[in-house]
Amino acid sequence: MDSTLKKQLQITACKVRLGILEGVFNAKSGHPGGSLSIADLLTYLYFAKMNVYPDKPDEPSRDRLVLSKGHTAPALYSTLAQKGFFPEEELKSLRHIGALLQGHPCIHIPGVDMSSGSLGQGISVACGMALSGKISDSTYKVYTILGDGEIEEGQVWEAAMFAAHYKLDNLVAIVDNNGLQIDGKIEDVMSPYPITDKFSAFGWHVIEADAHDFDSLEKAFDEAETIANQPVCIVMKSVKGKGVSFMENNVSWHGSAPNAEQYAQAVSELTAQLKELEG
Repeated sequence: MDSTLKKQLQITACKVRLGILEGVFNAKSGHPGGSLSIADLLTYLYFAKMNVYPDKPDEPSRDRLVLSKGHTAPALYSTLAQKGFFPEEELKSLRHIGALLQGHPCIHIPGVDMSSGSLGQGISVACGMALSGKISDSTYKVYTILGDGEIEEGQVWEAAMFAAHYKLDNLVAIVDNNGLQIDGKIEDVMSPYPITDKFSAFGWHVIEADAHDFDSLEKAFDEAETIANQPVCIVMKSVKGKGVSFMENNVSWHGSAPNAEQYAQAVSELTAQLKELEG
């Protein structure tokens, strides 16, 4: 990847993480851990990969993003704000009554392609979008992000079978493999491992990537572009809570908001990272 682009993506991802913290802190609730683990991915998709148009959010030719793990909406909202779909100021009113941004993505929000939240359903809708694109000879791509705990849902595998049967090569599913879900380690709760082998067995082309390395992400998505007649699954190894020292690999931050002292520490850490990148 071009070094200038990589540096800009790293800077933007840091700002996305700051926006995530701002949202969950002001809401006094939310899901910071899984939001932070996909900040780099969303930054890559919206600033280096997807064709999206903040001034025309409903443009028919746009690429689609379905956040199947909808509880990590703070990450999507922060990314959309950075991209210019709505003012960053909106992040402060996350989950407030009457506010634009609620706890799960809602389709009335500029830039949101599906109201999601109930785990397992997003990938099914993404399959429908992809099939529609095939039928209408559209060129858009559909991307959907799933949690590794989410893929314990049976509906995910029905959708996986559907996508392979209809040869949806305009569909890319990304599994955020941070190893943790609300009840603990995924391998202890209901192990979905080996994830790569399962998607492969369902007829998908599977690629592995490092969620926090933009070179690795670019390589994975470039490979995805070369695949014909198969849906693609990118199994992305990530760190829950990435970027905030006391949240990393800590399951207690799956669904907890920081208090004032914790928020200040987290912002301080990310601000220091941002200054180093910009310096």
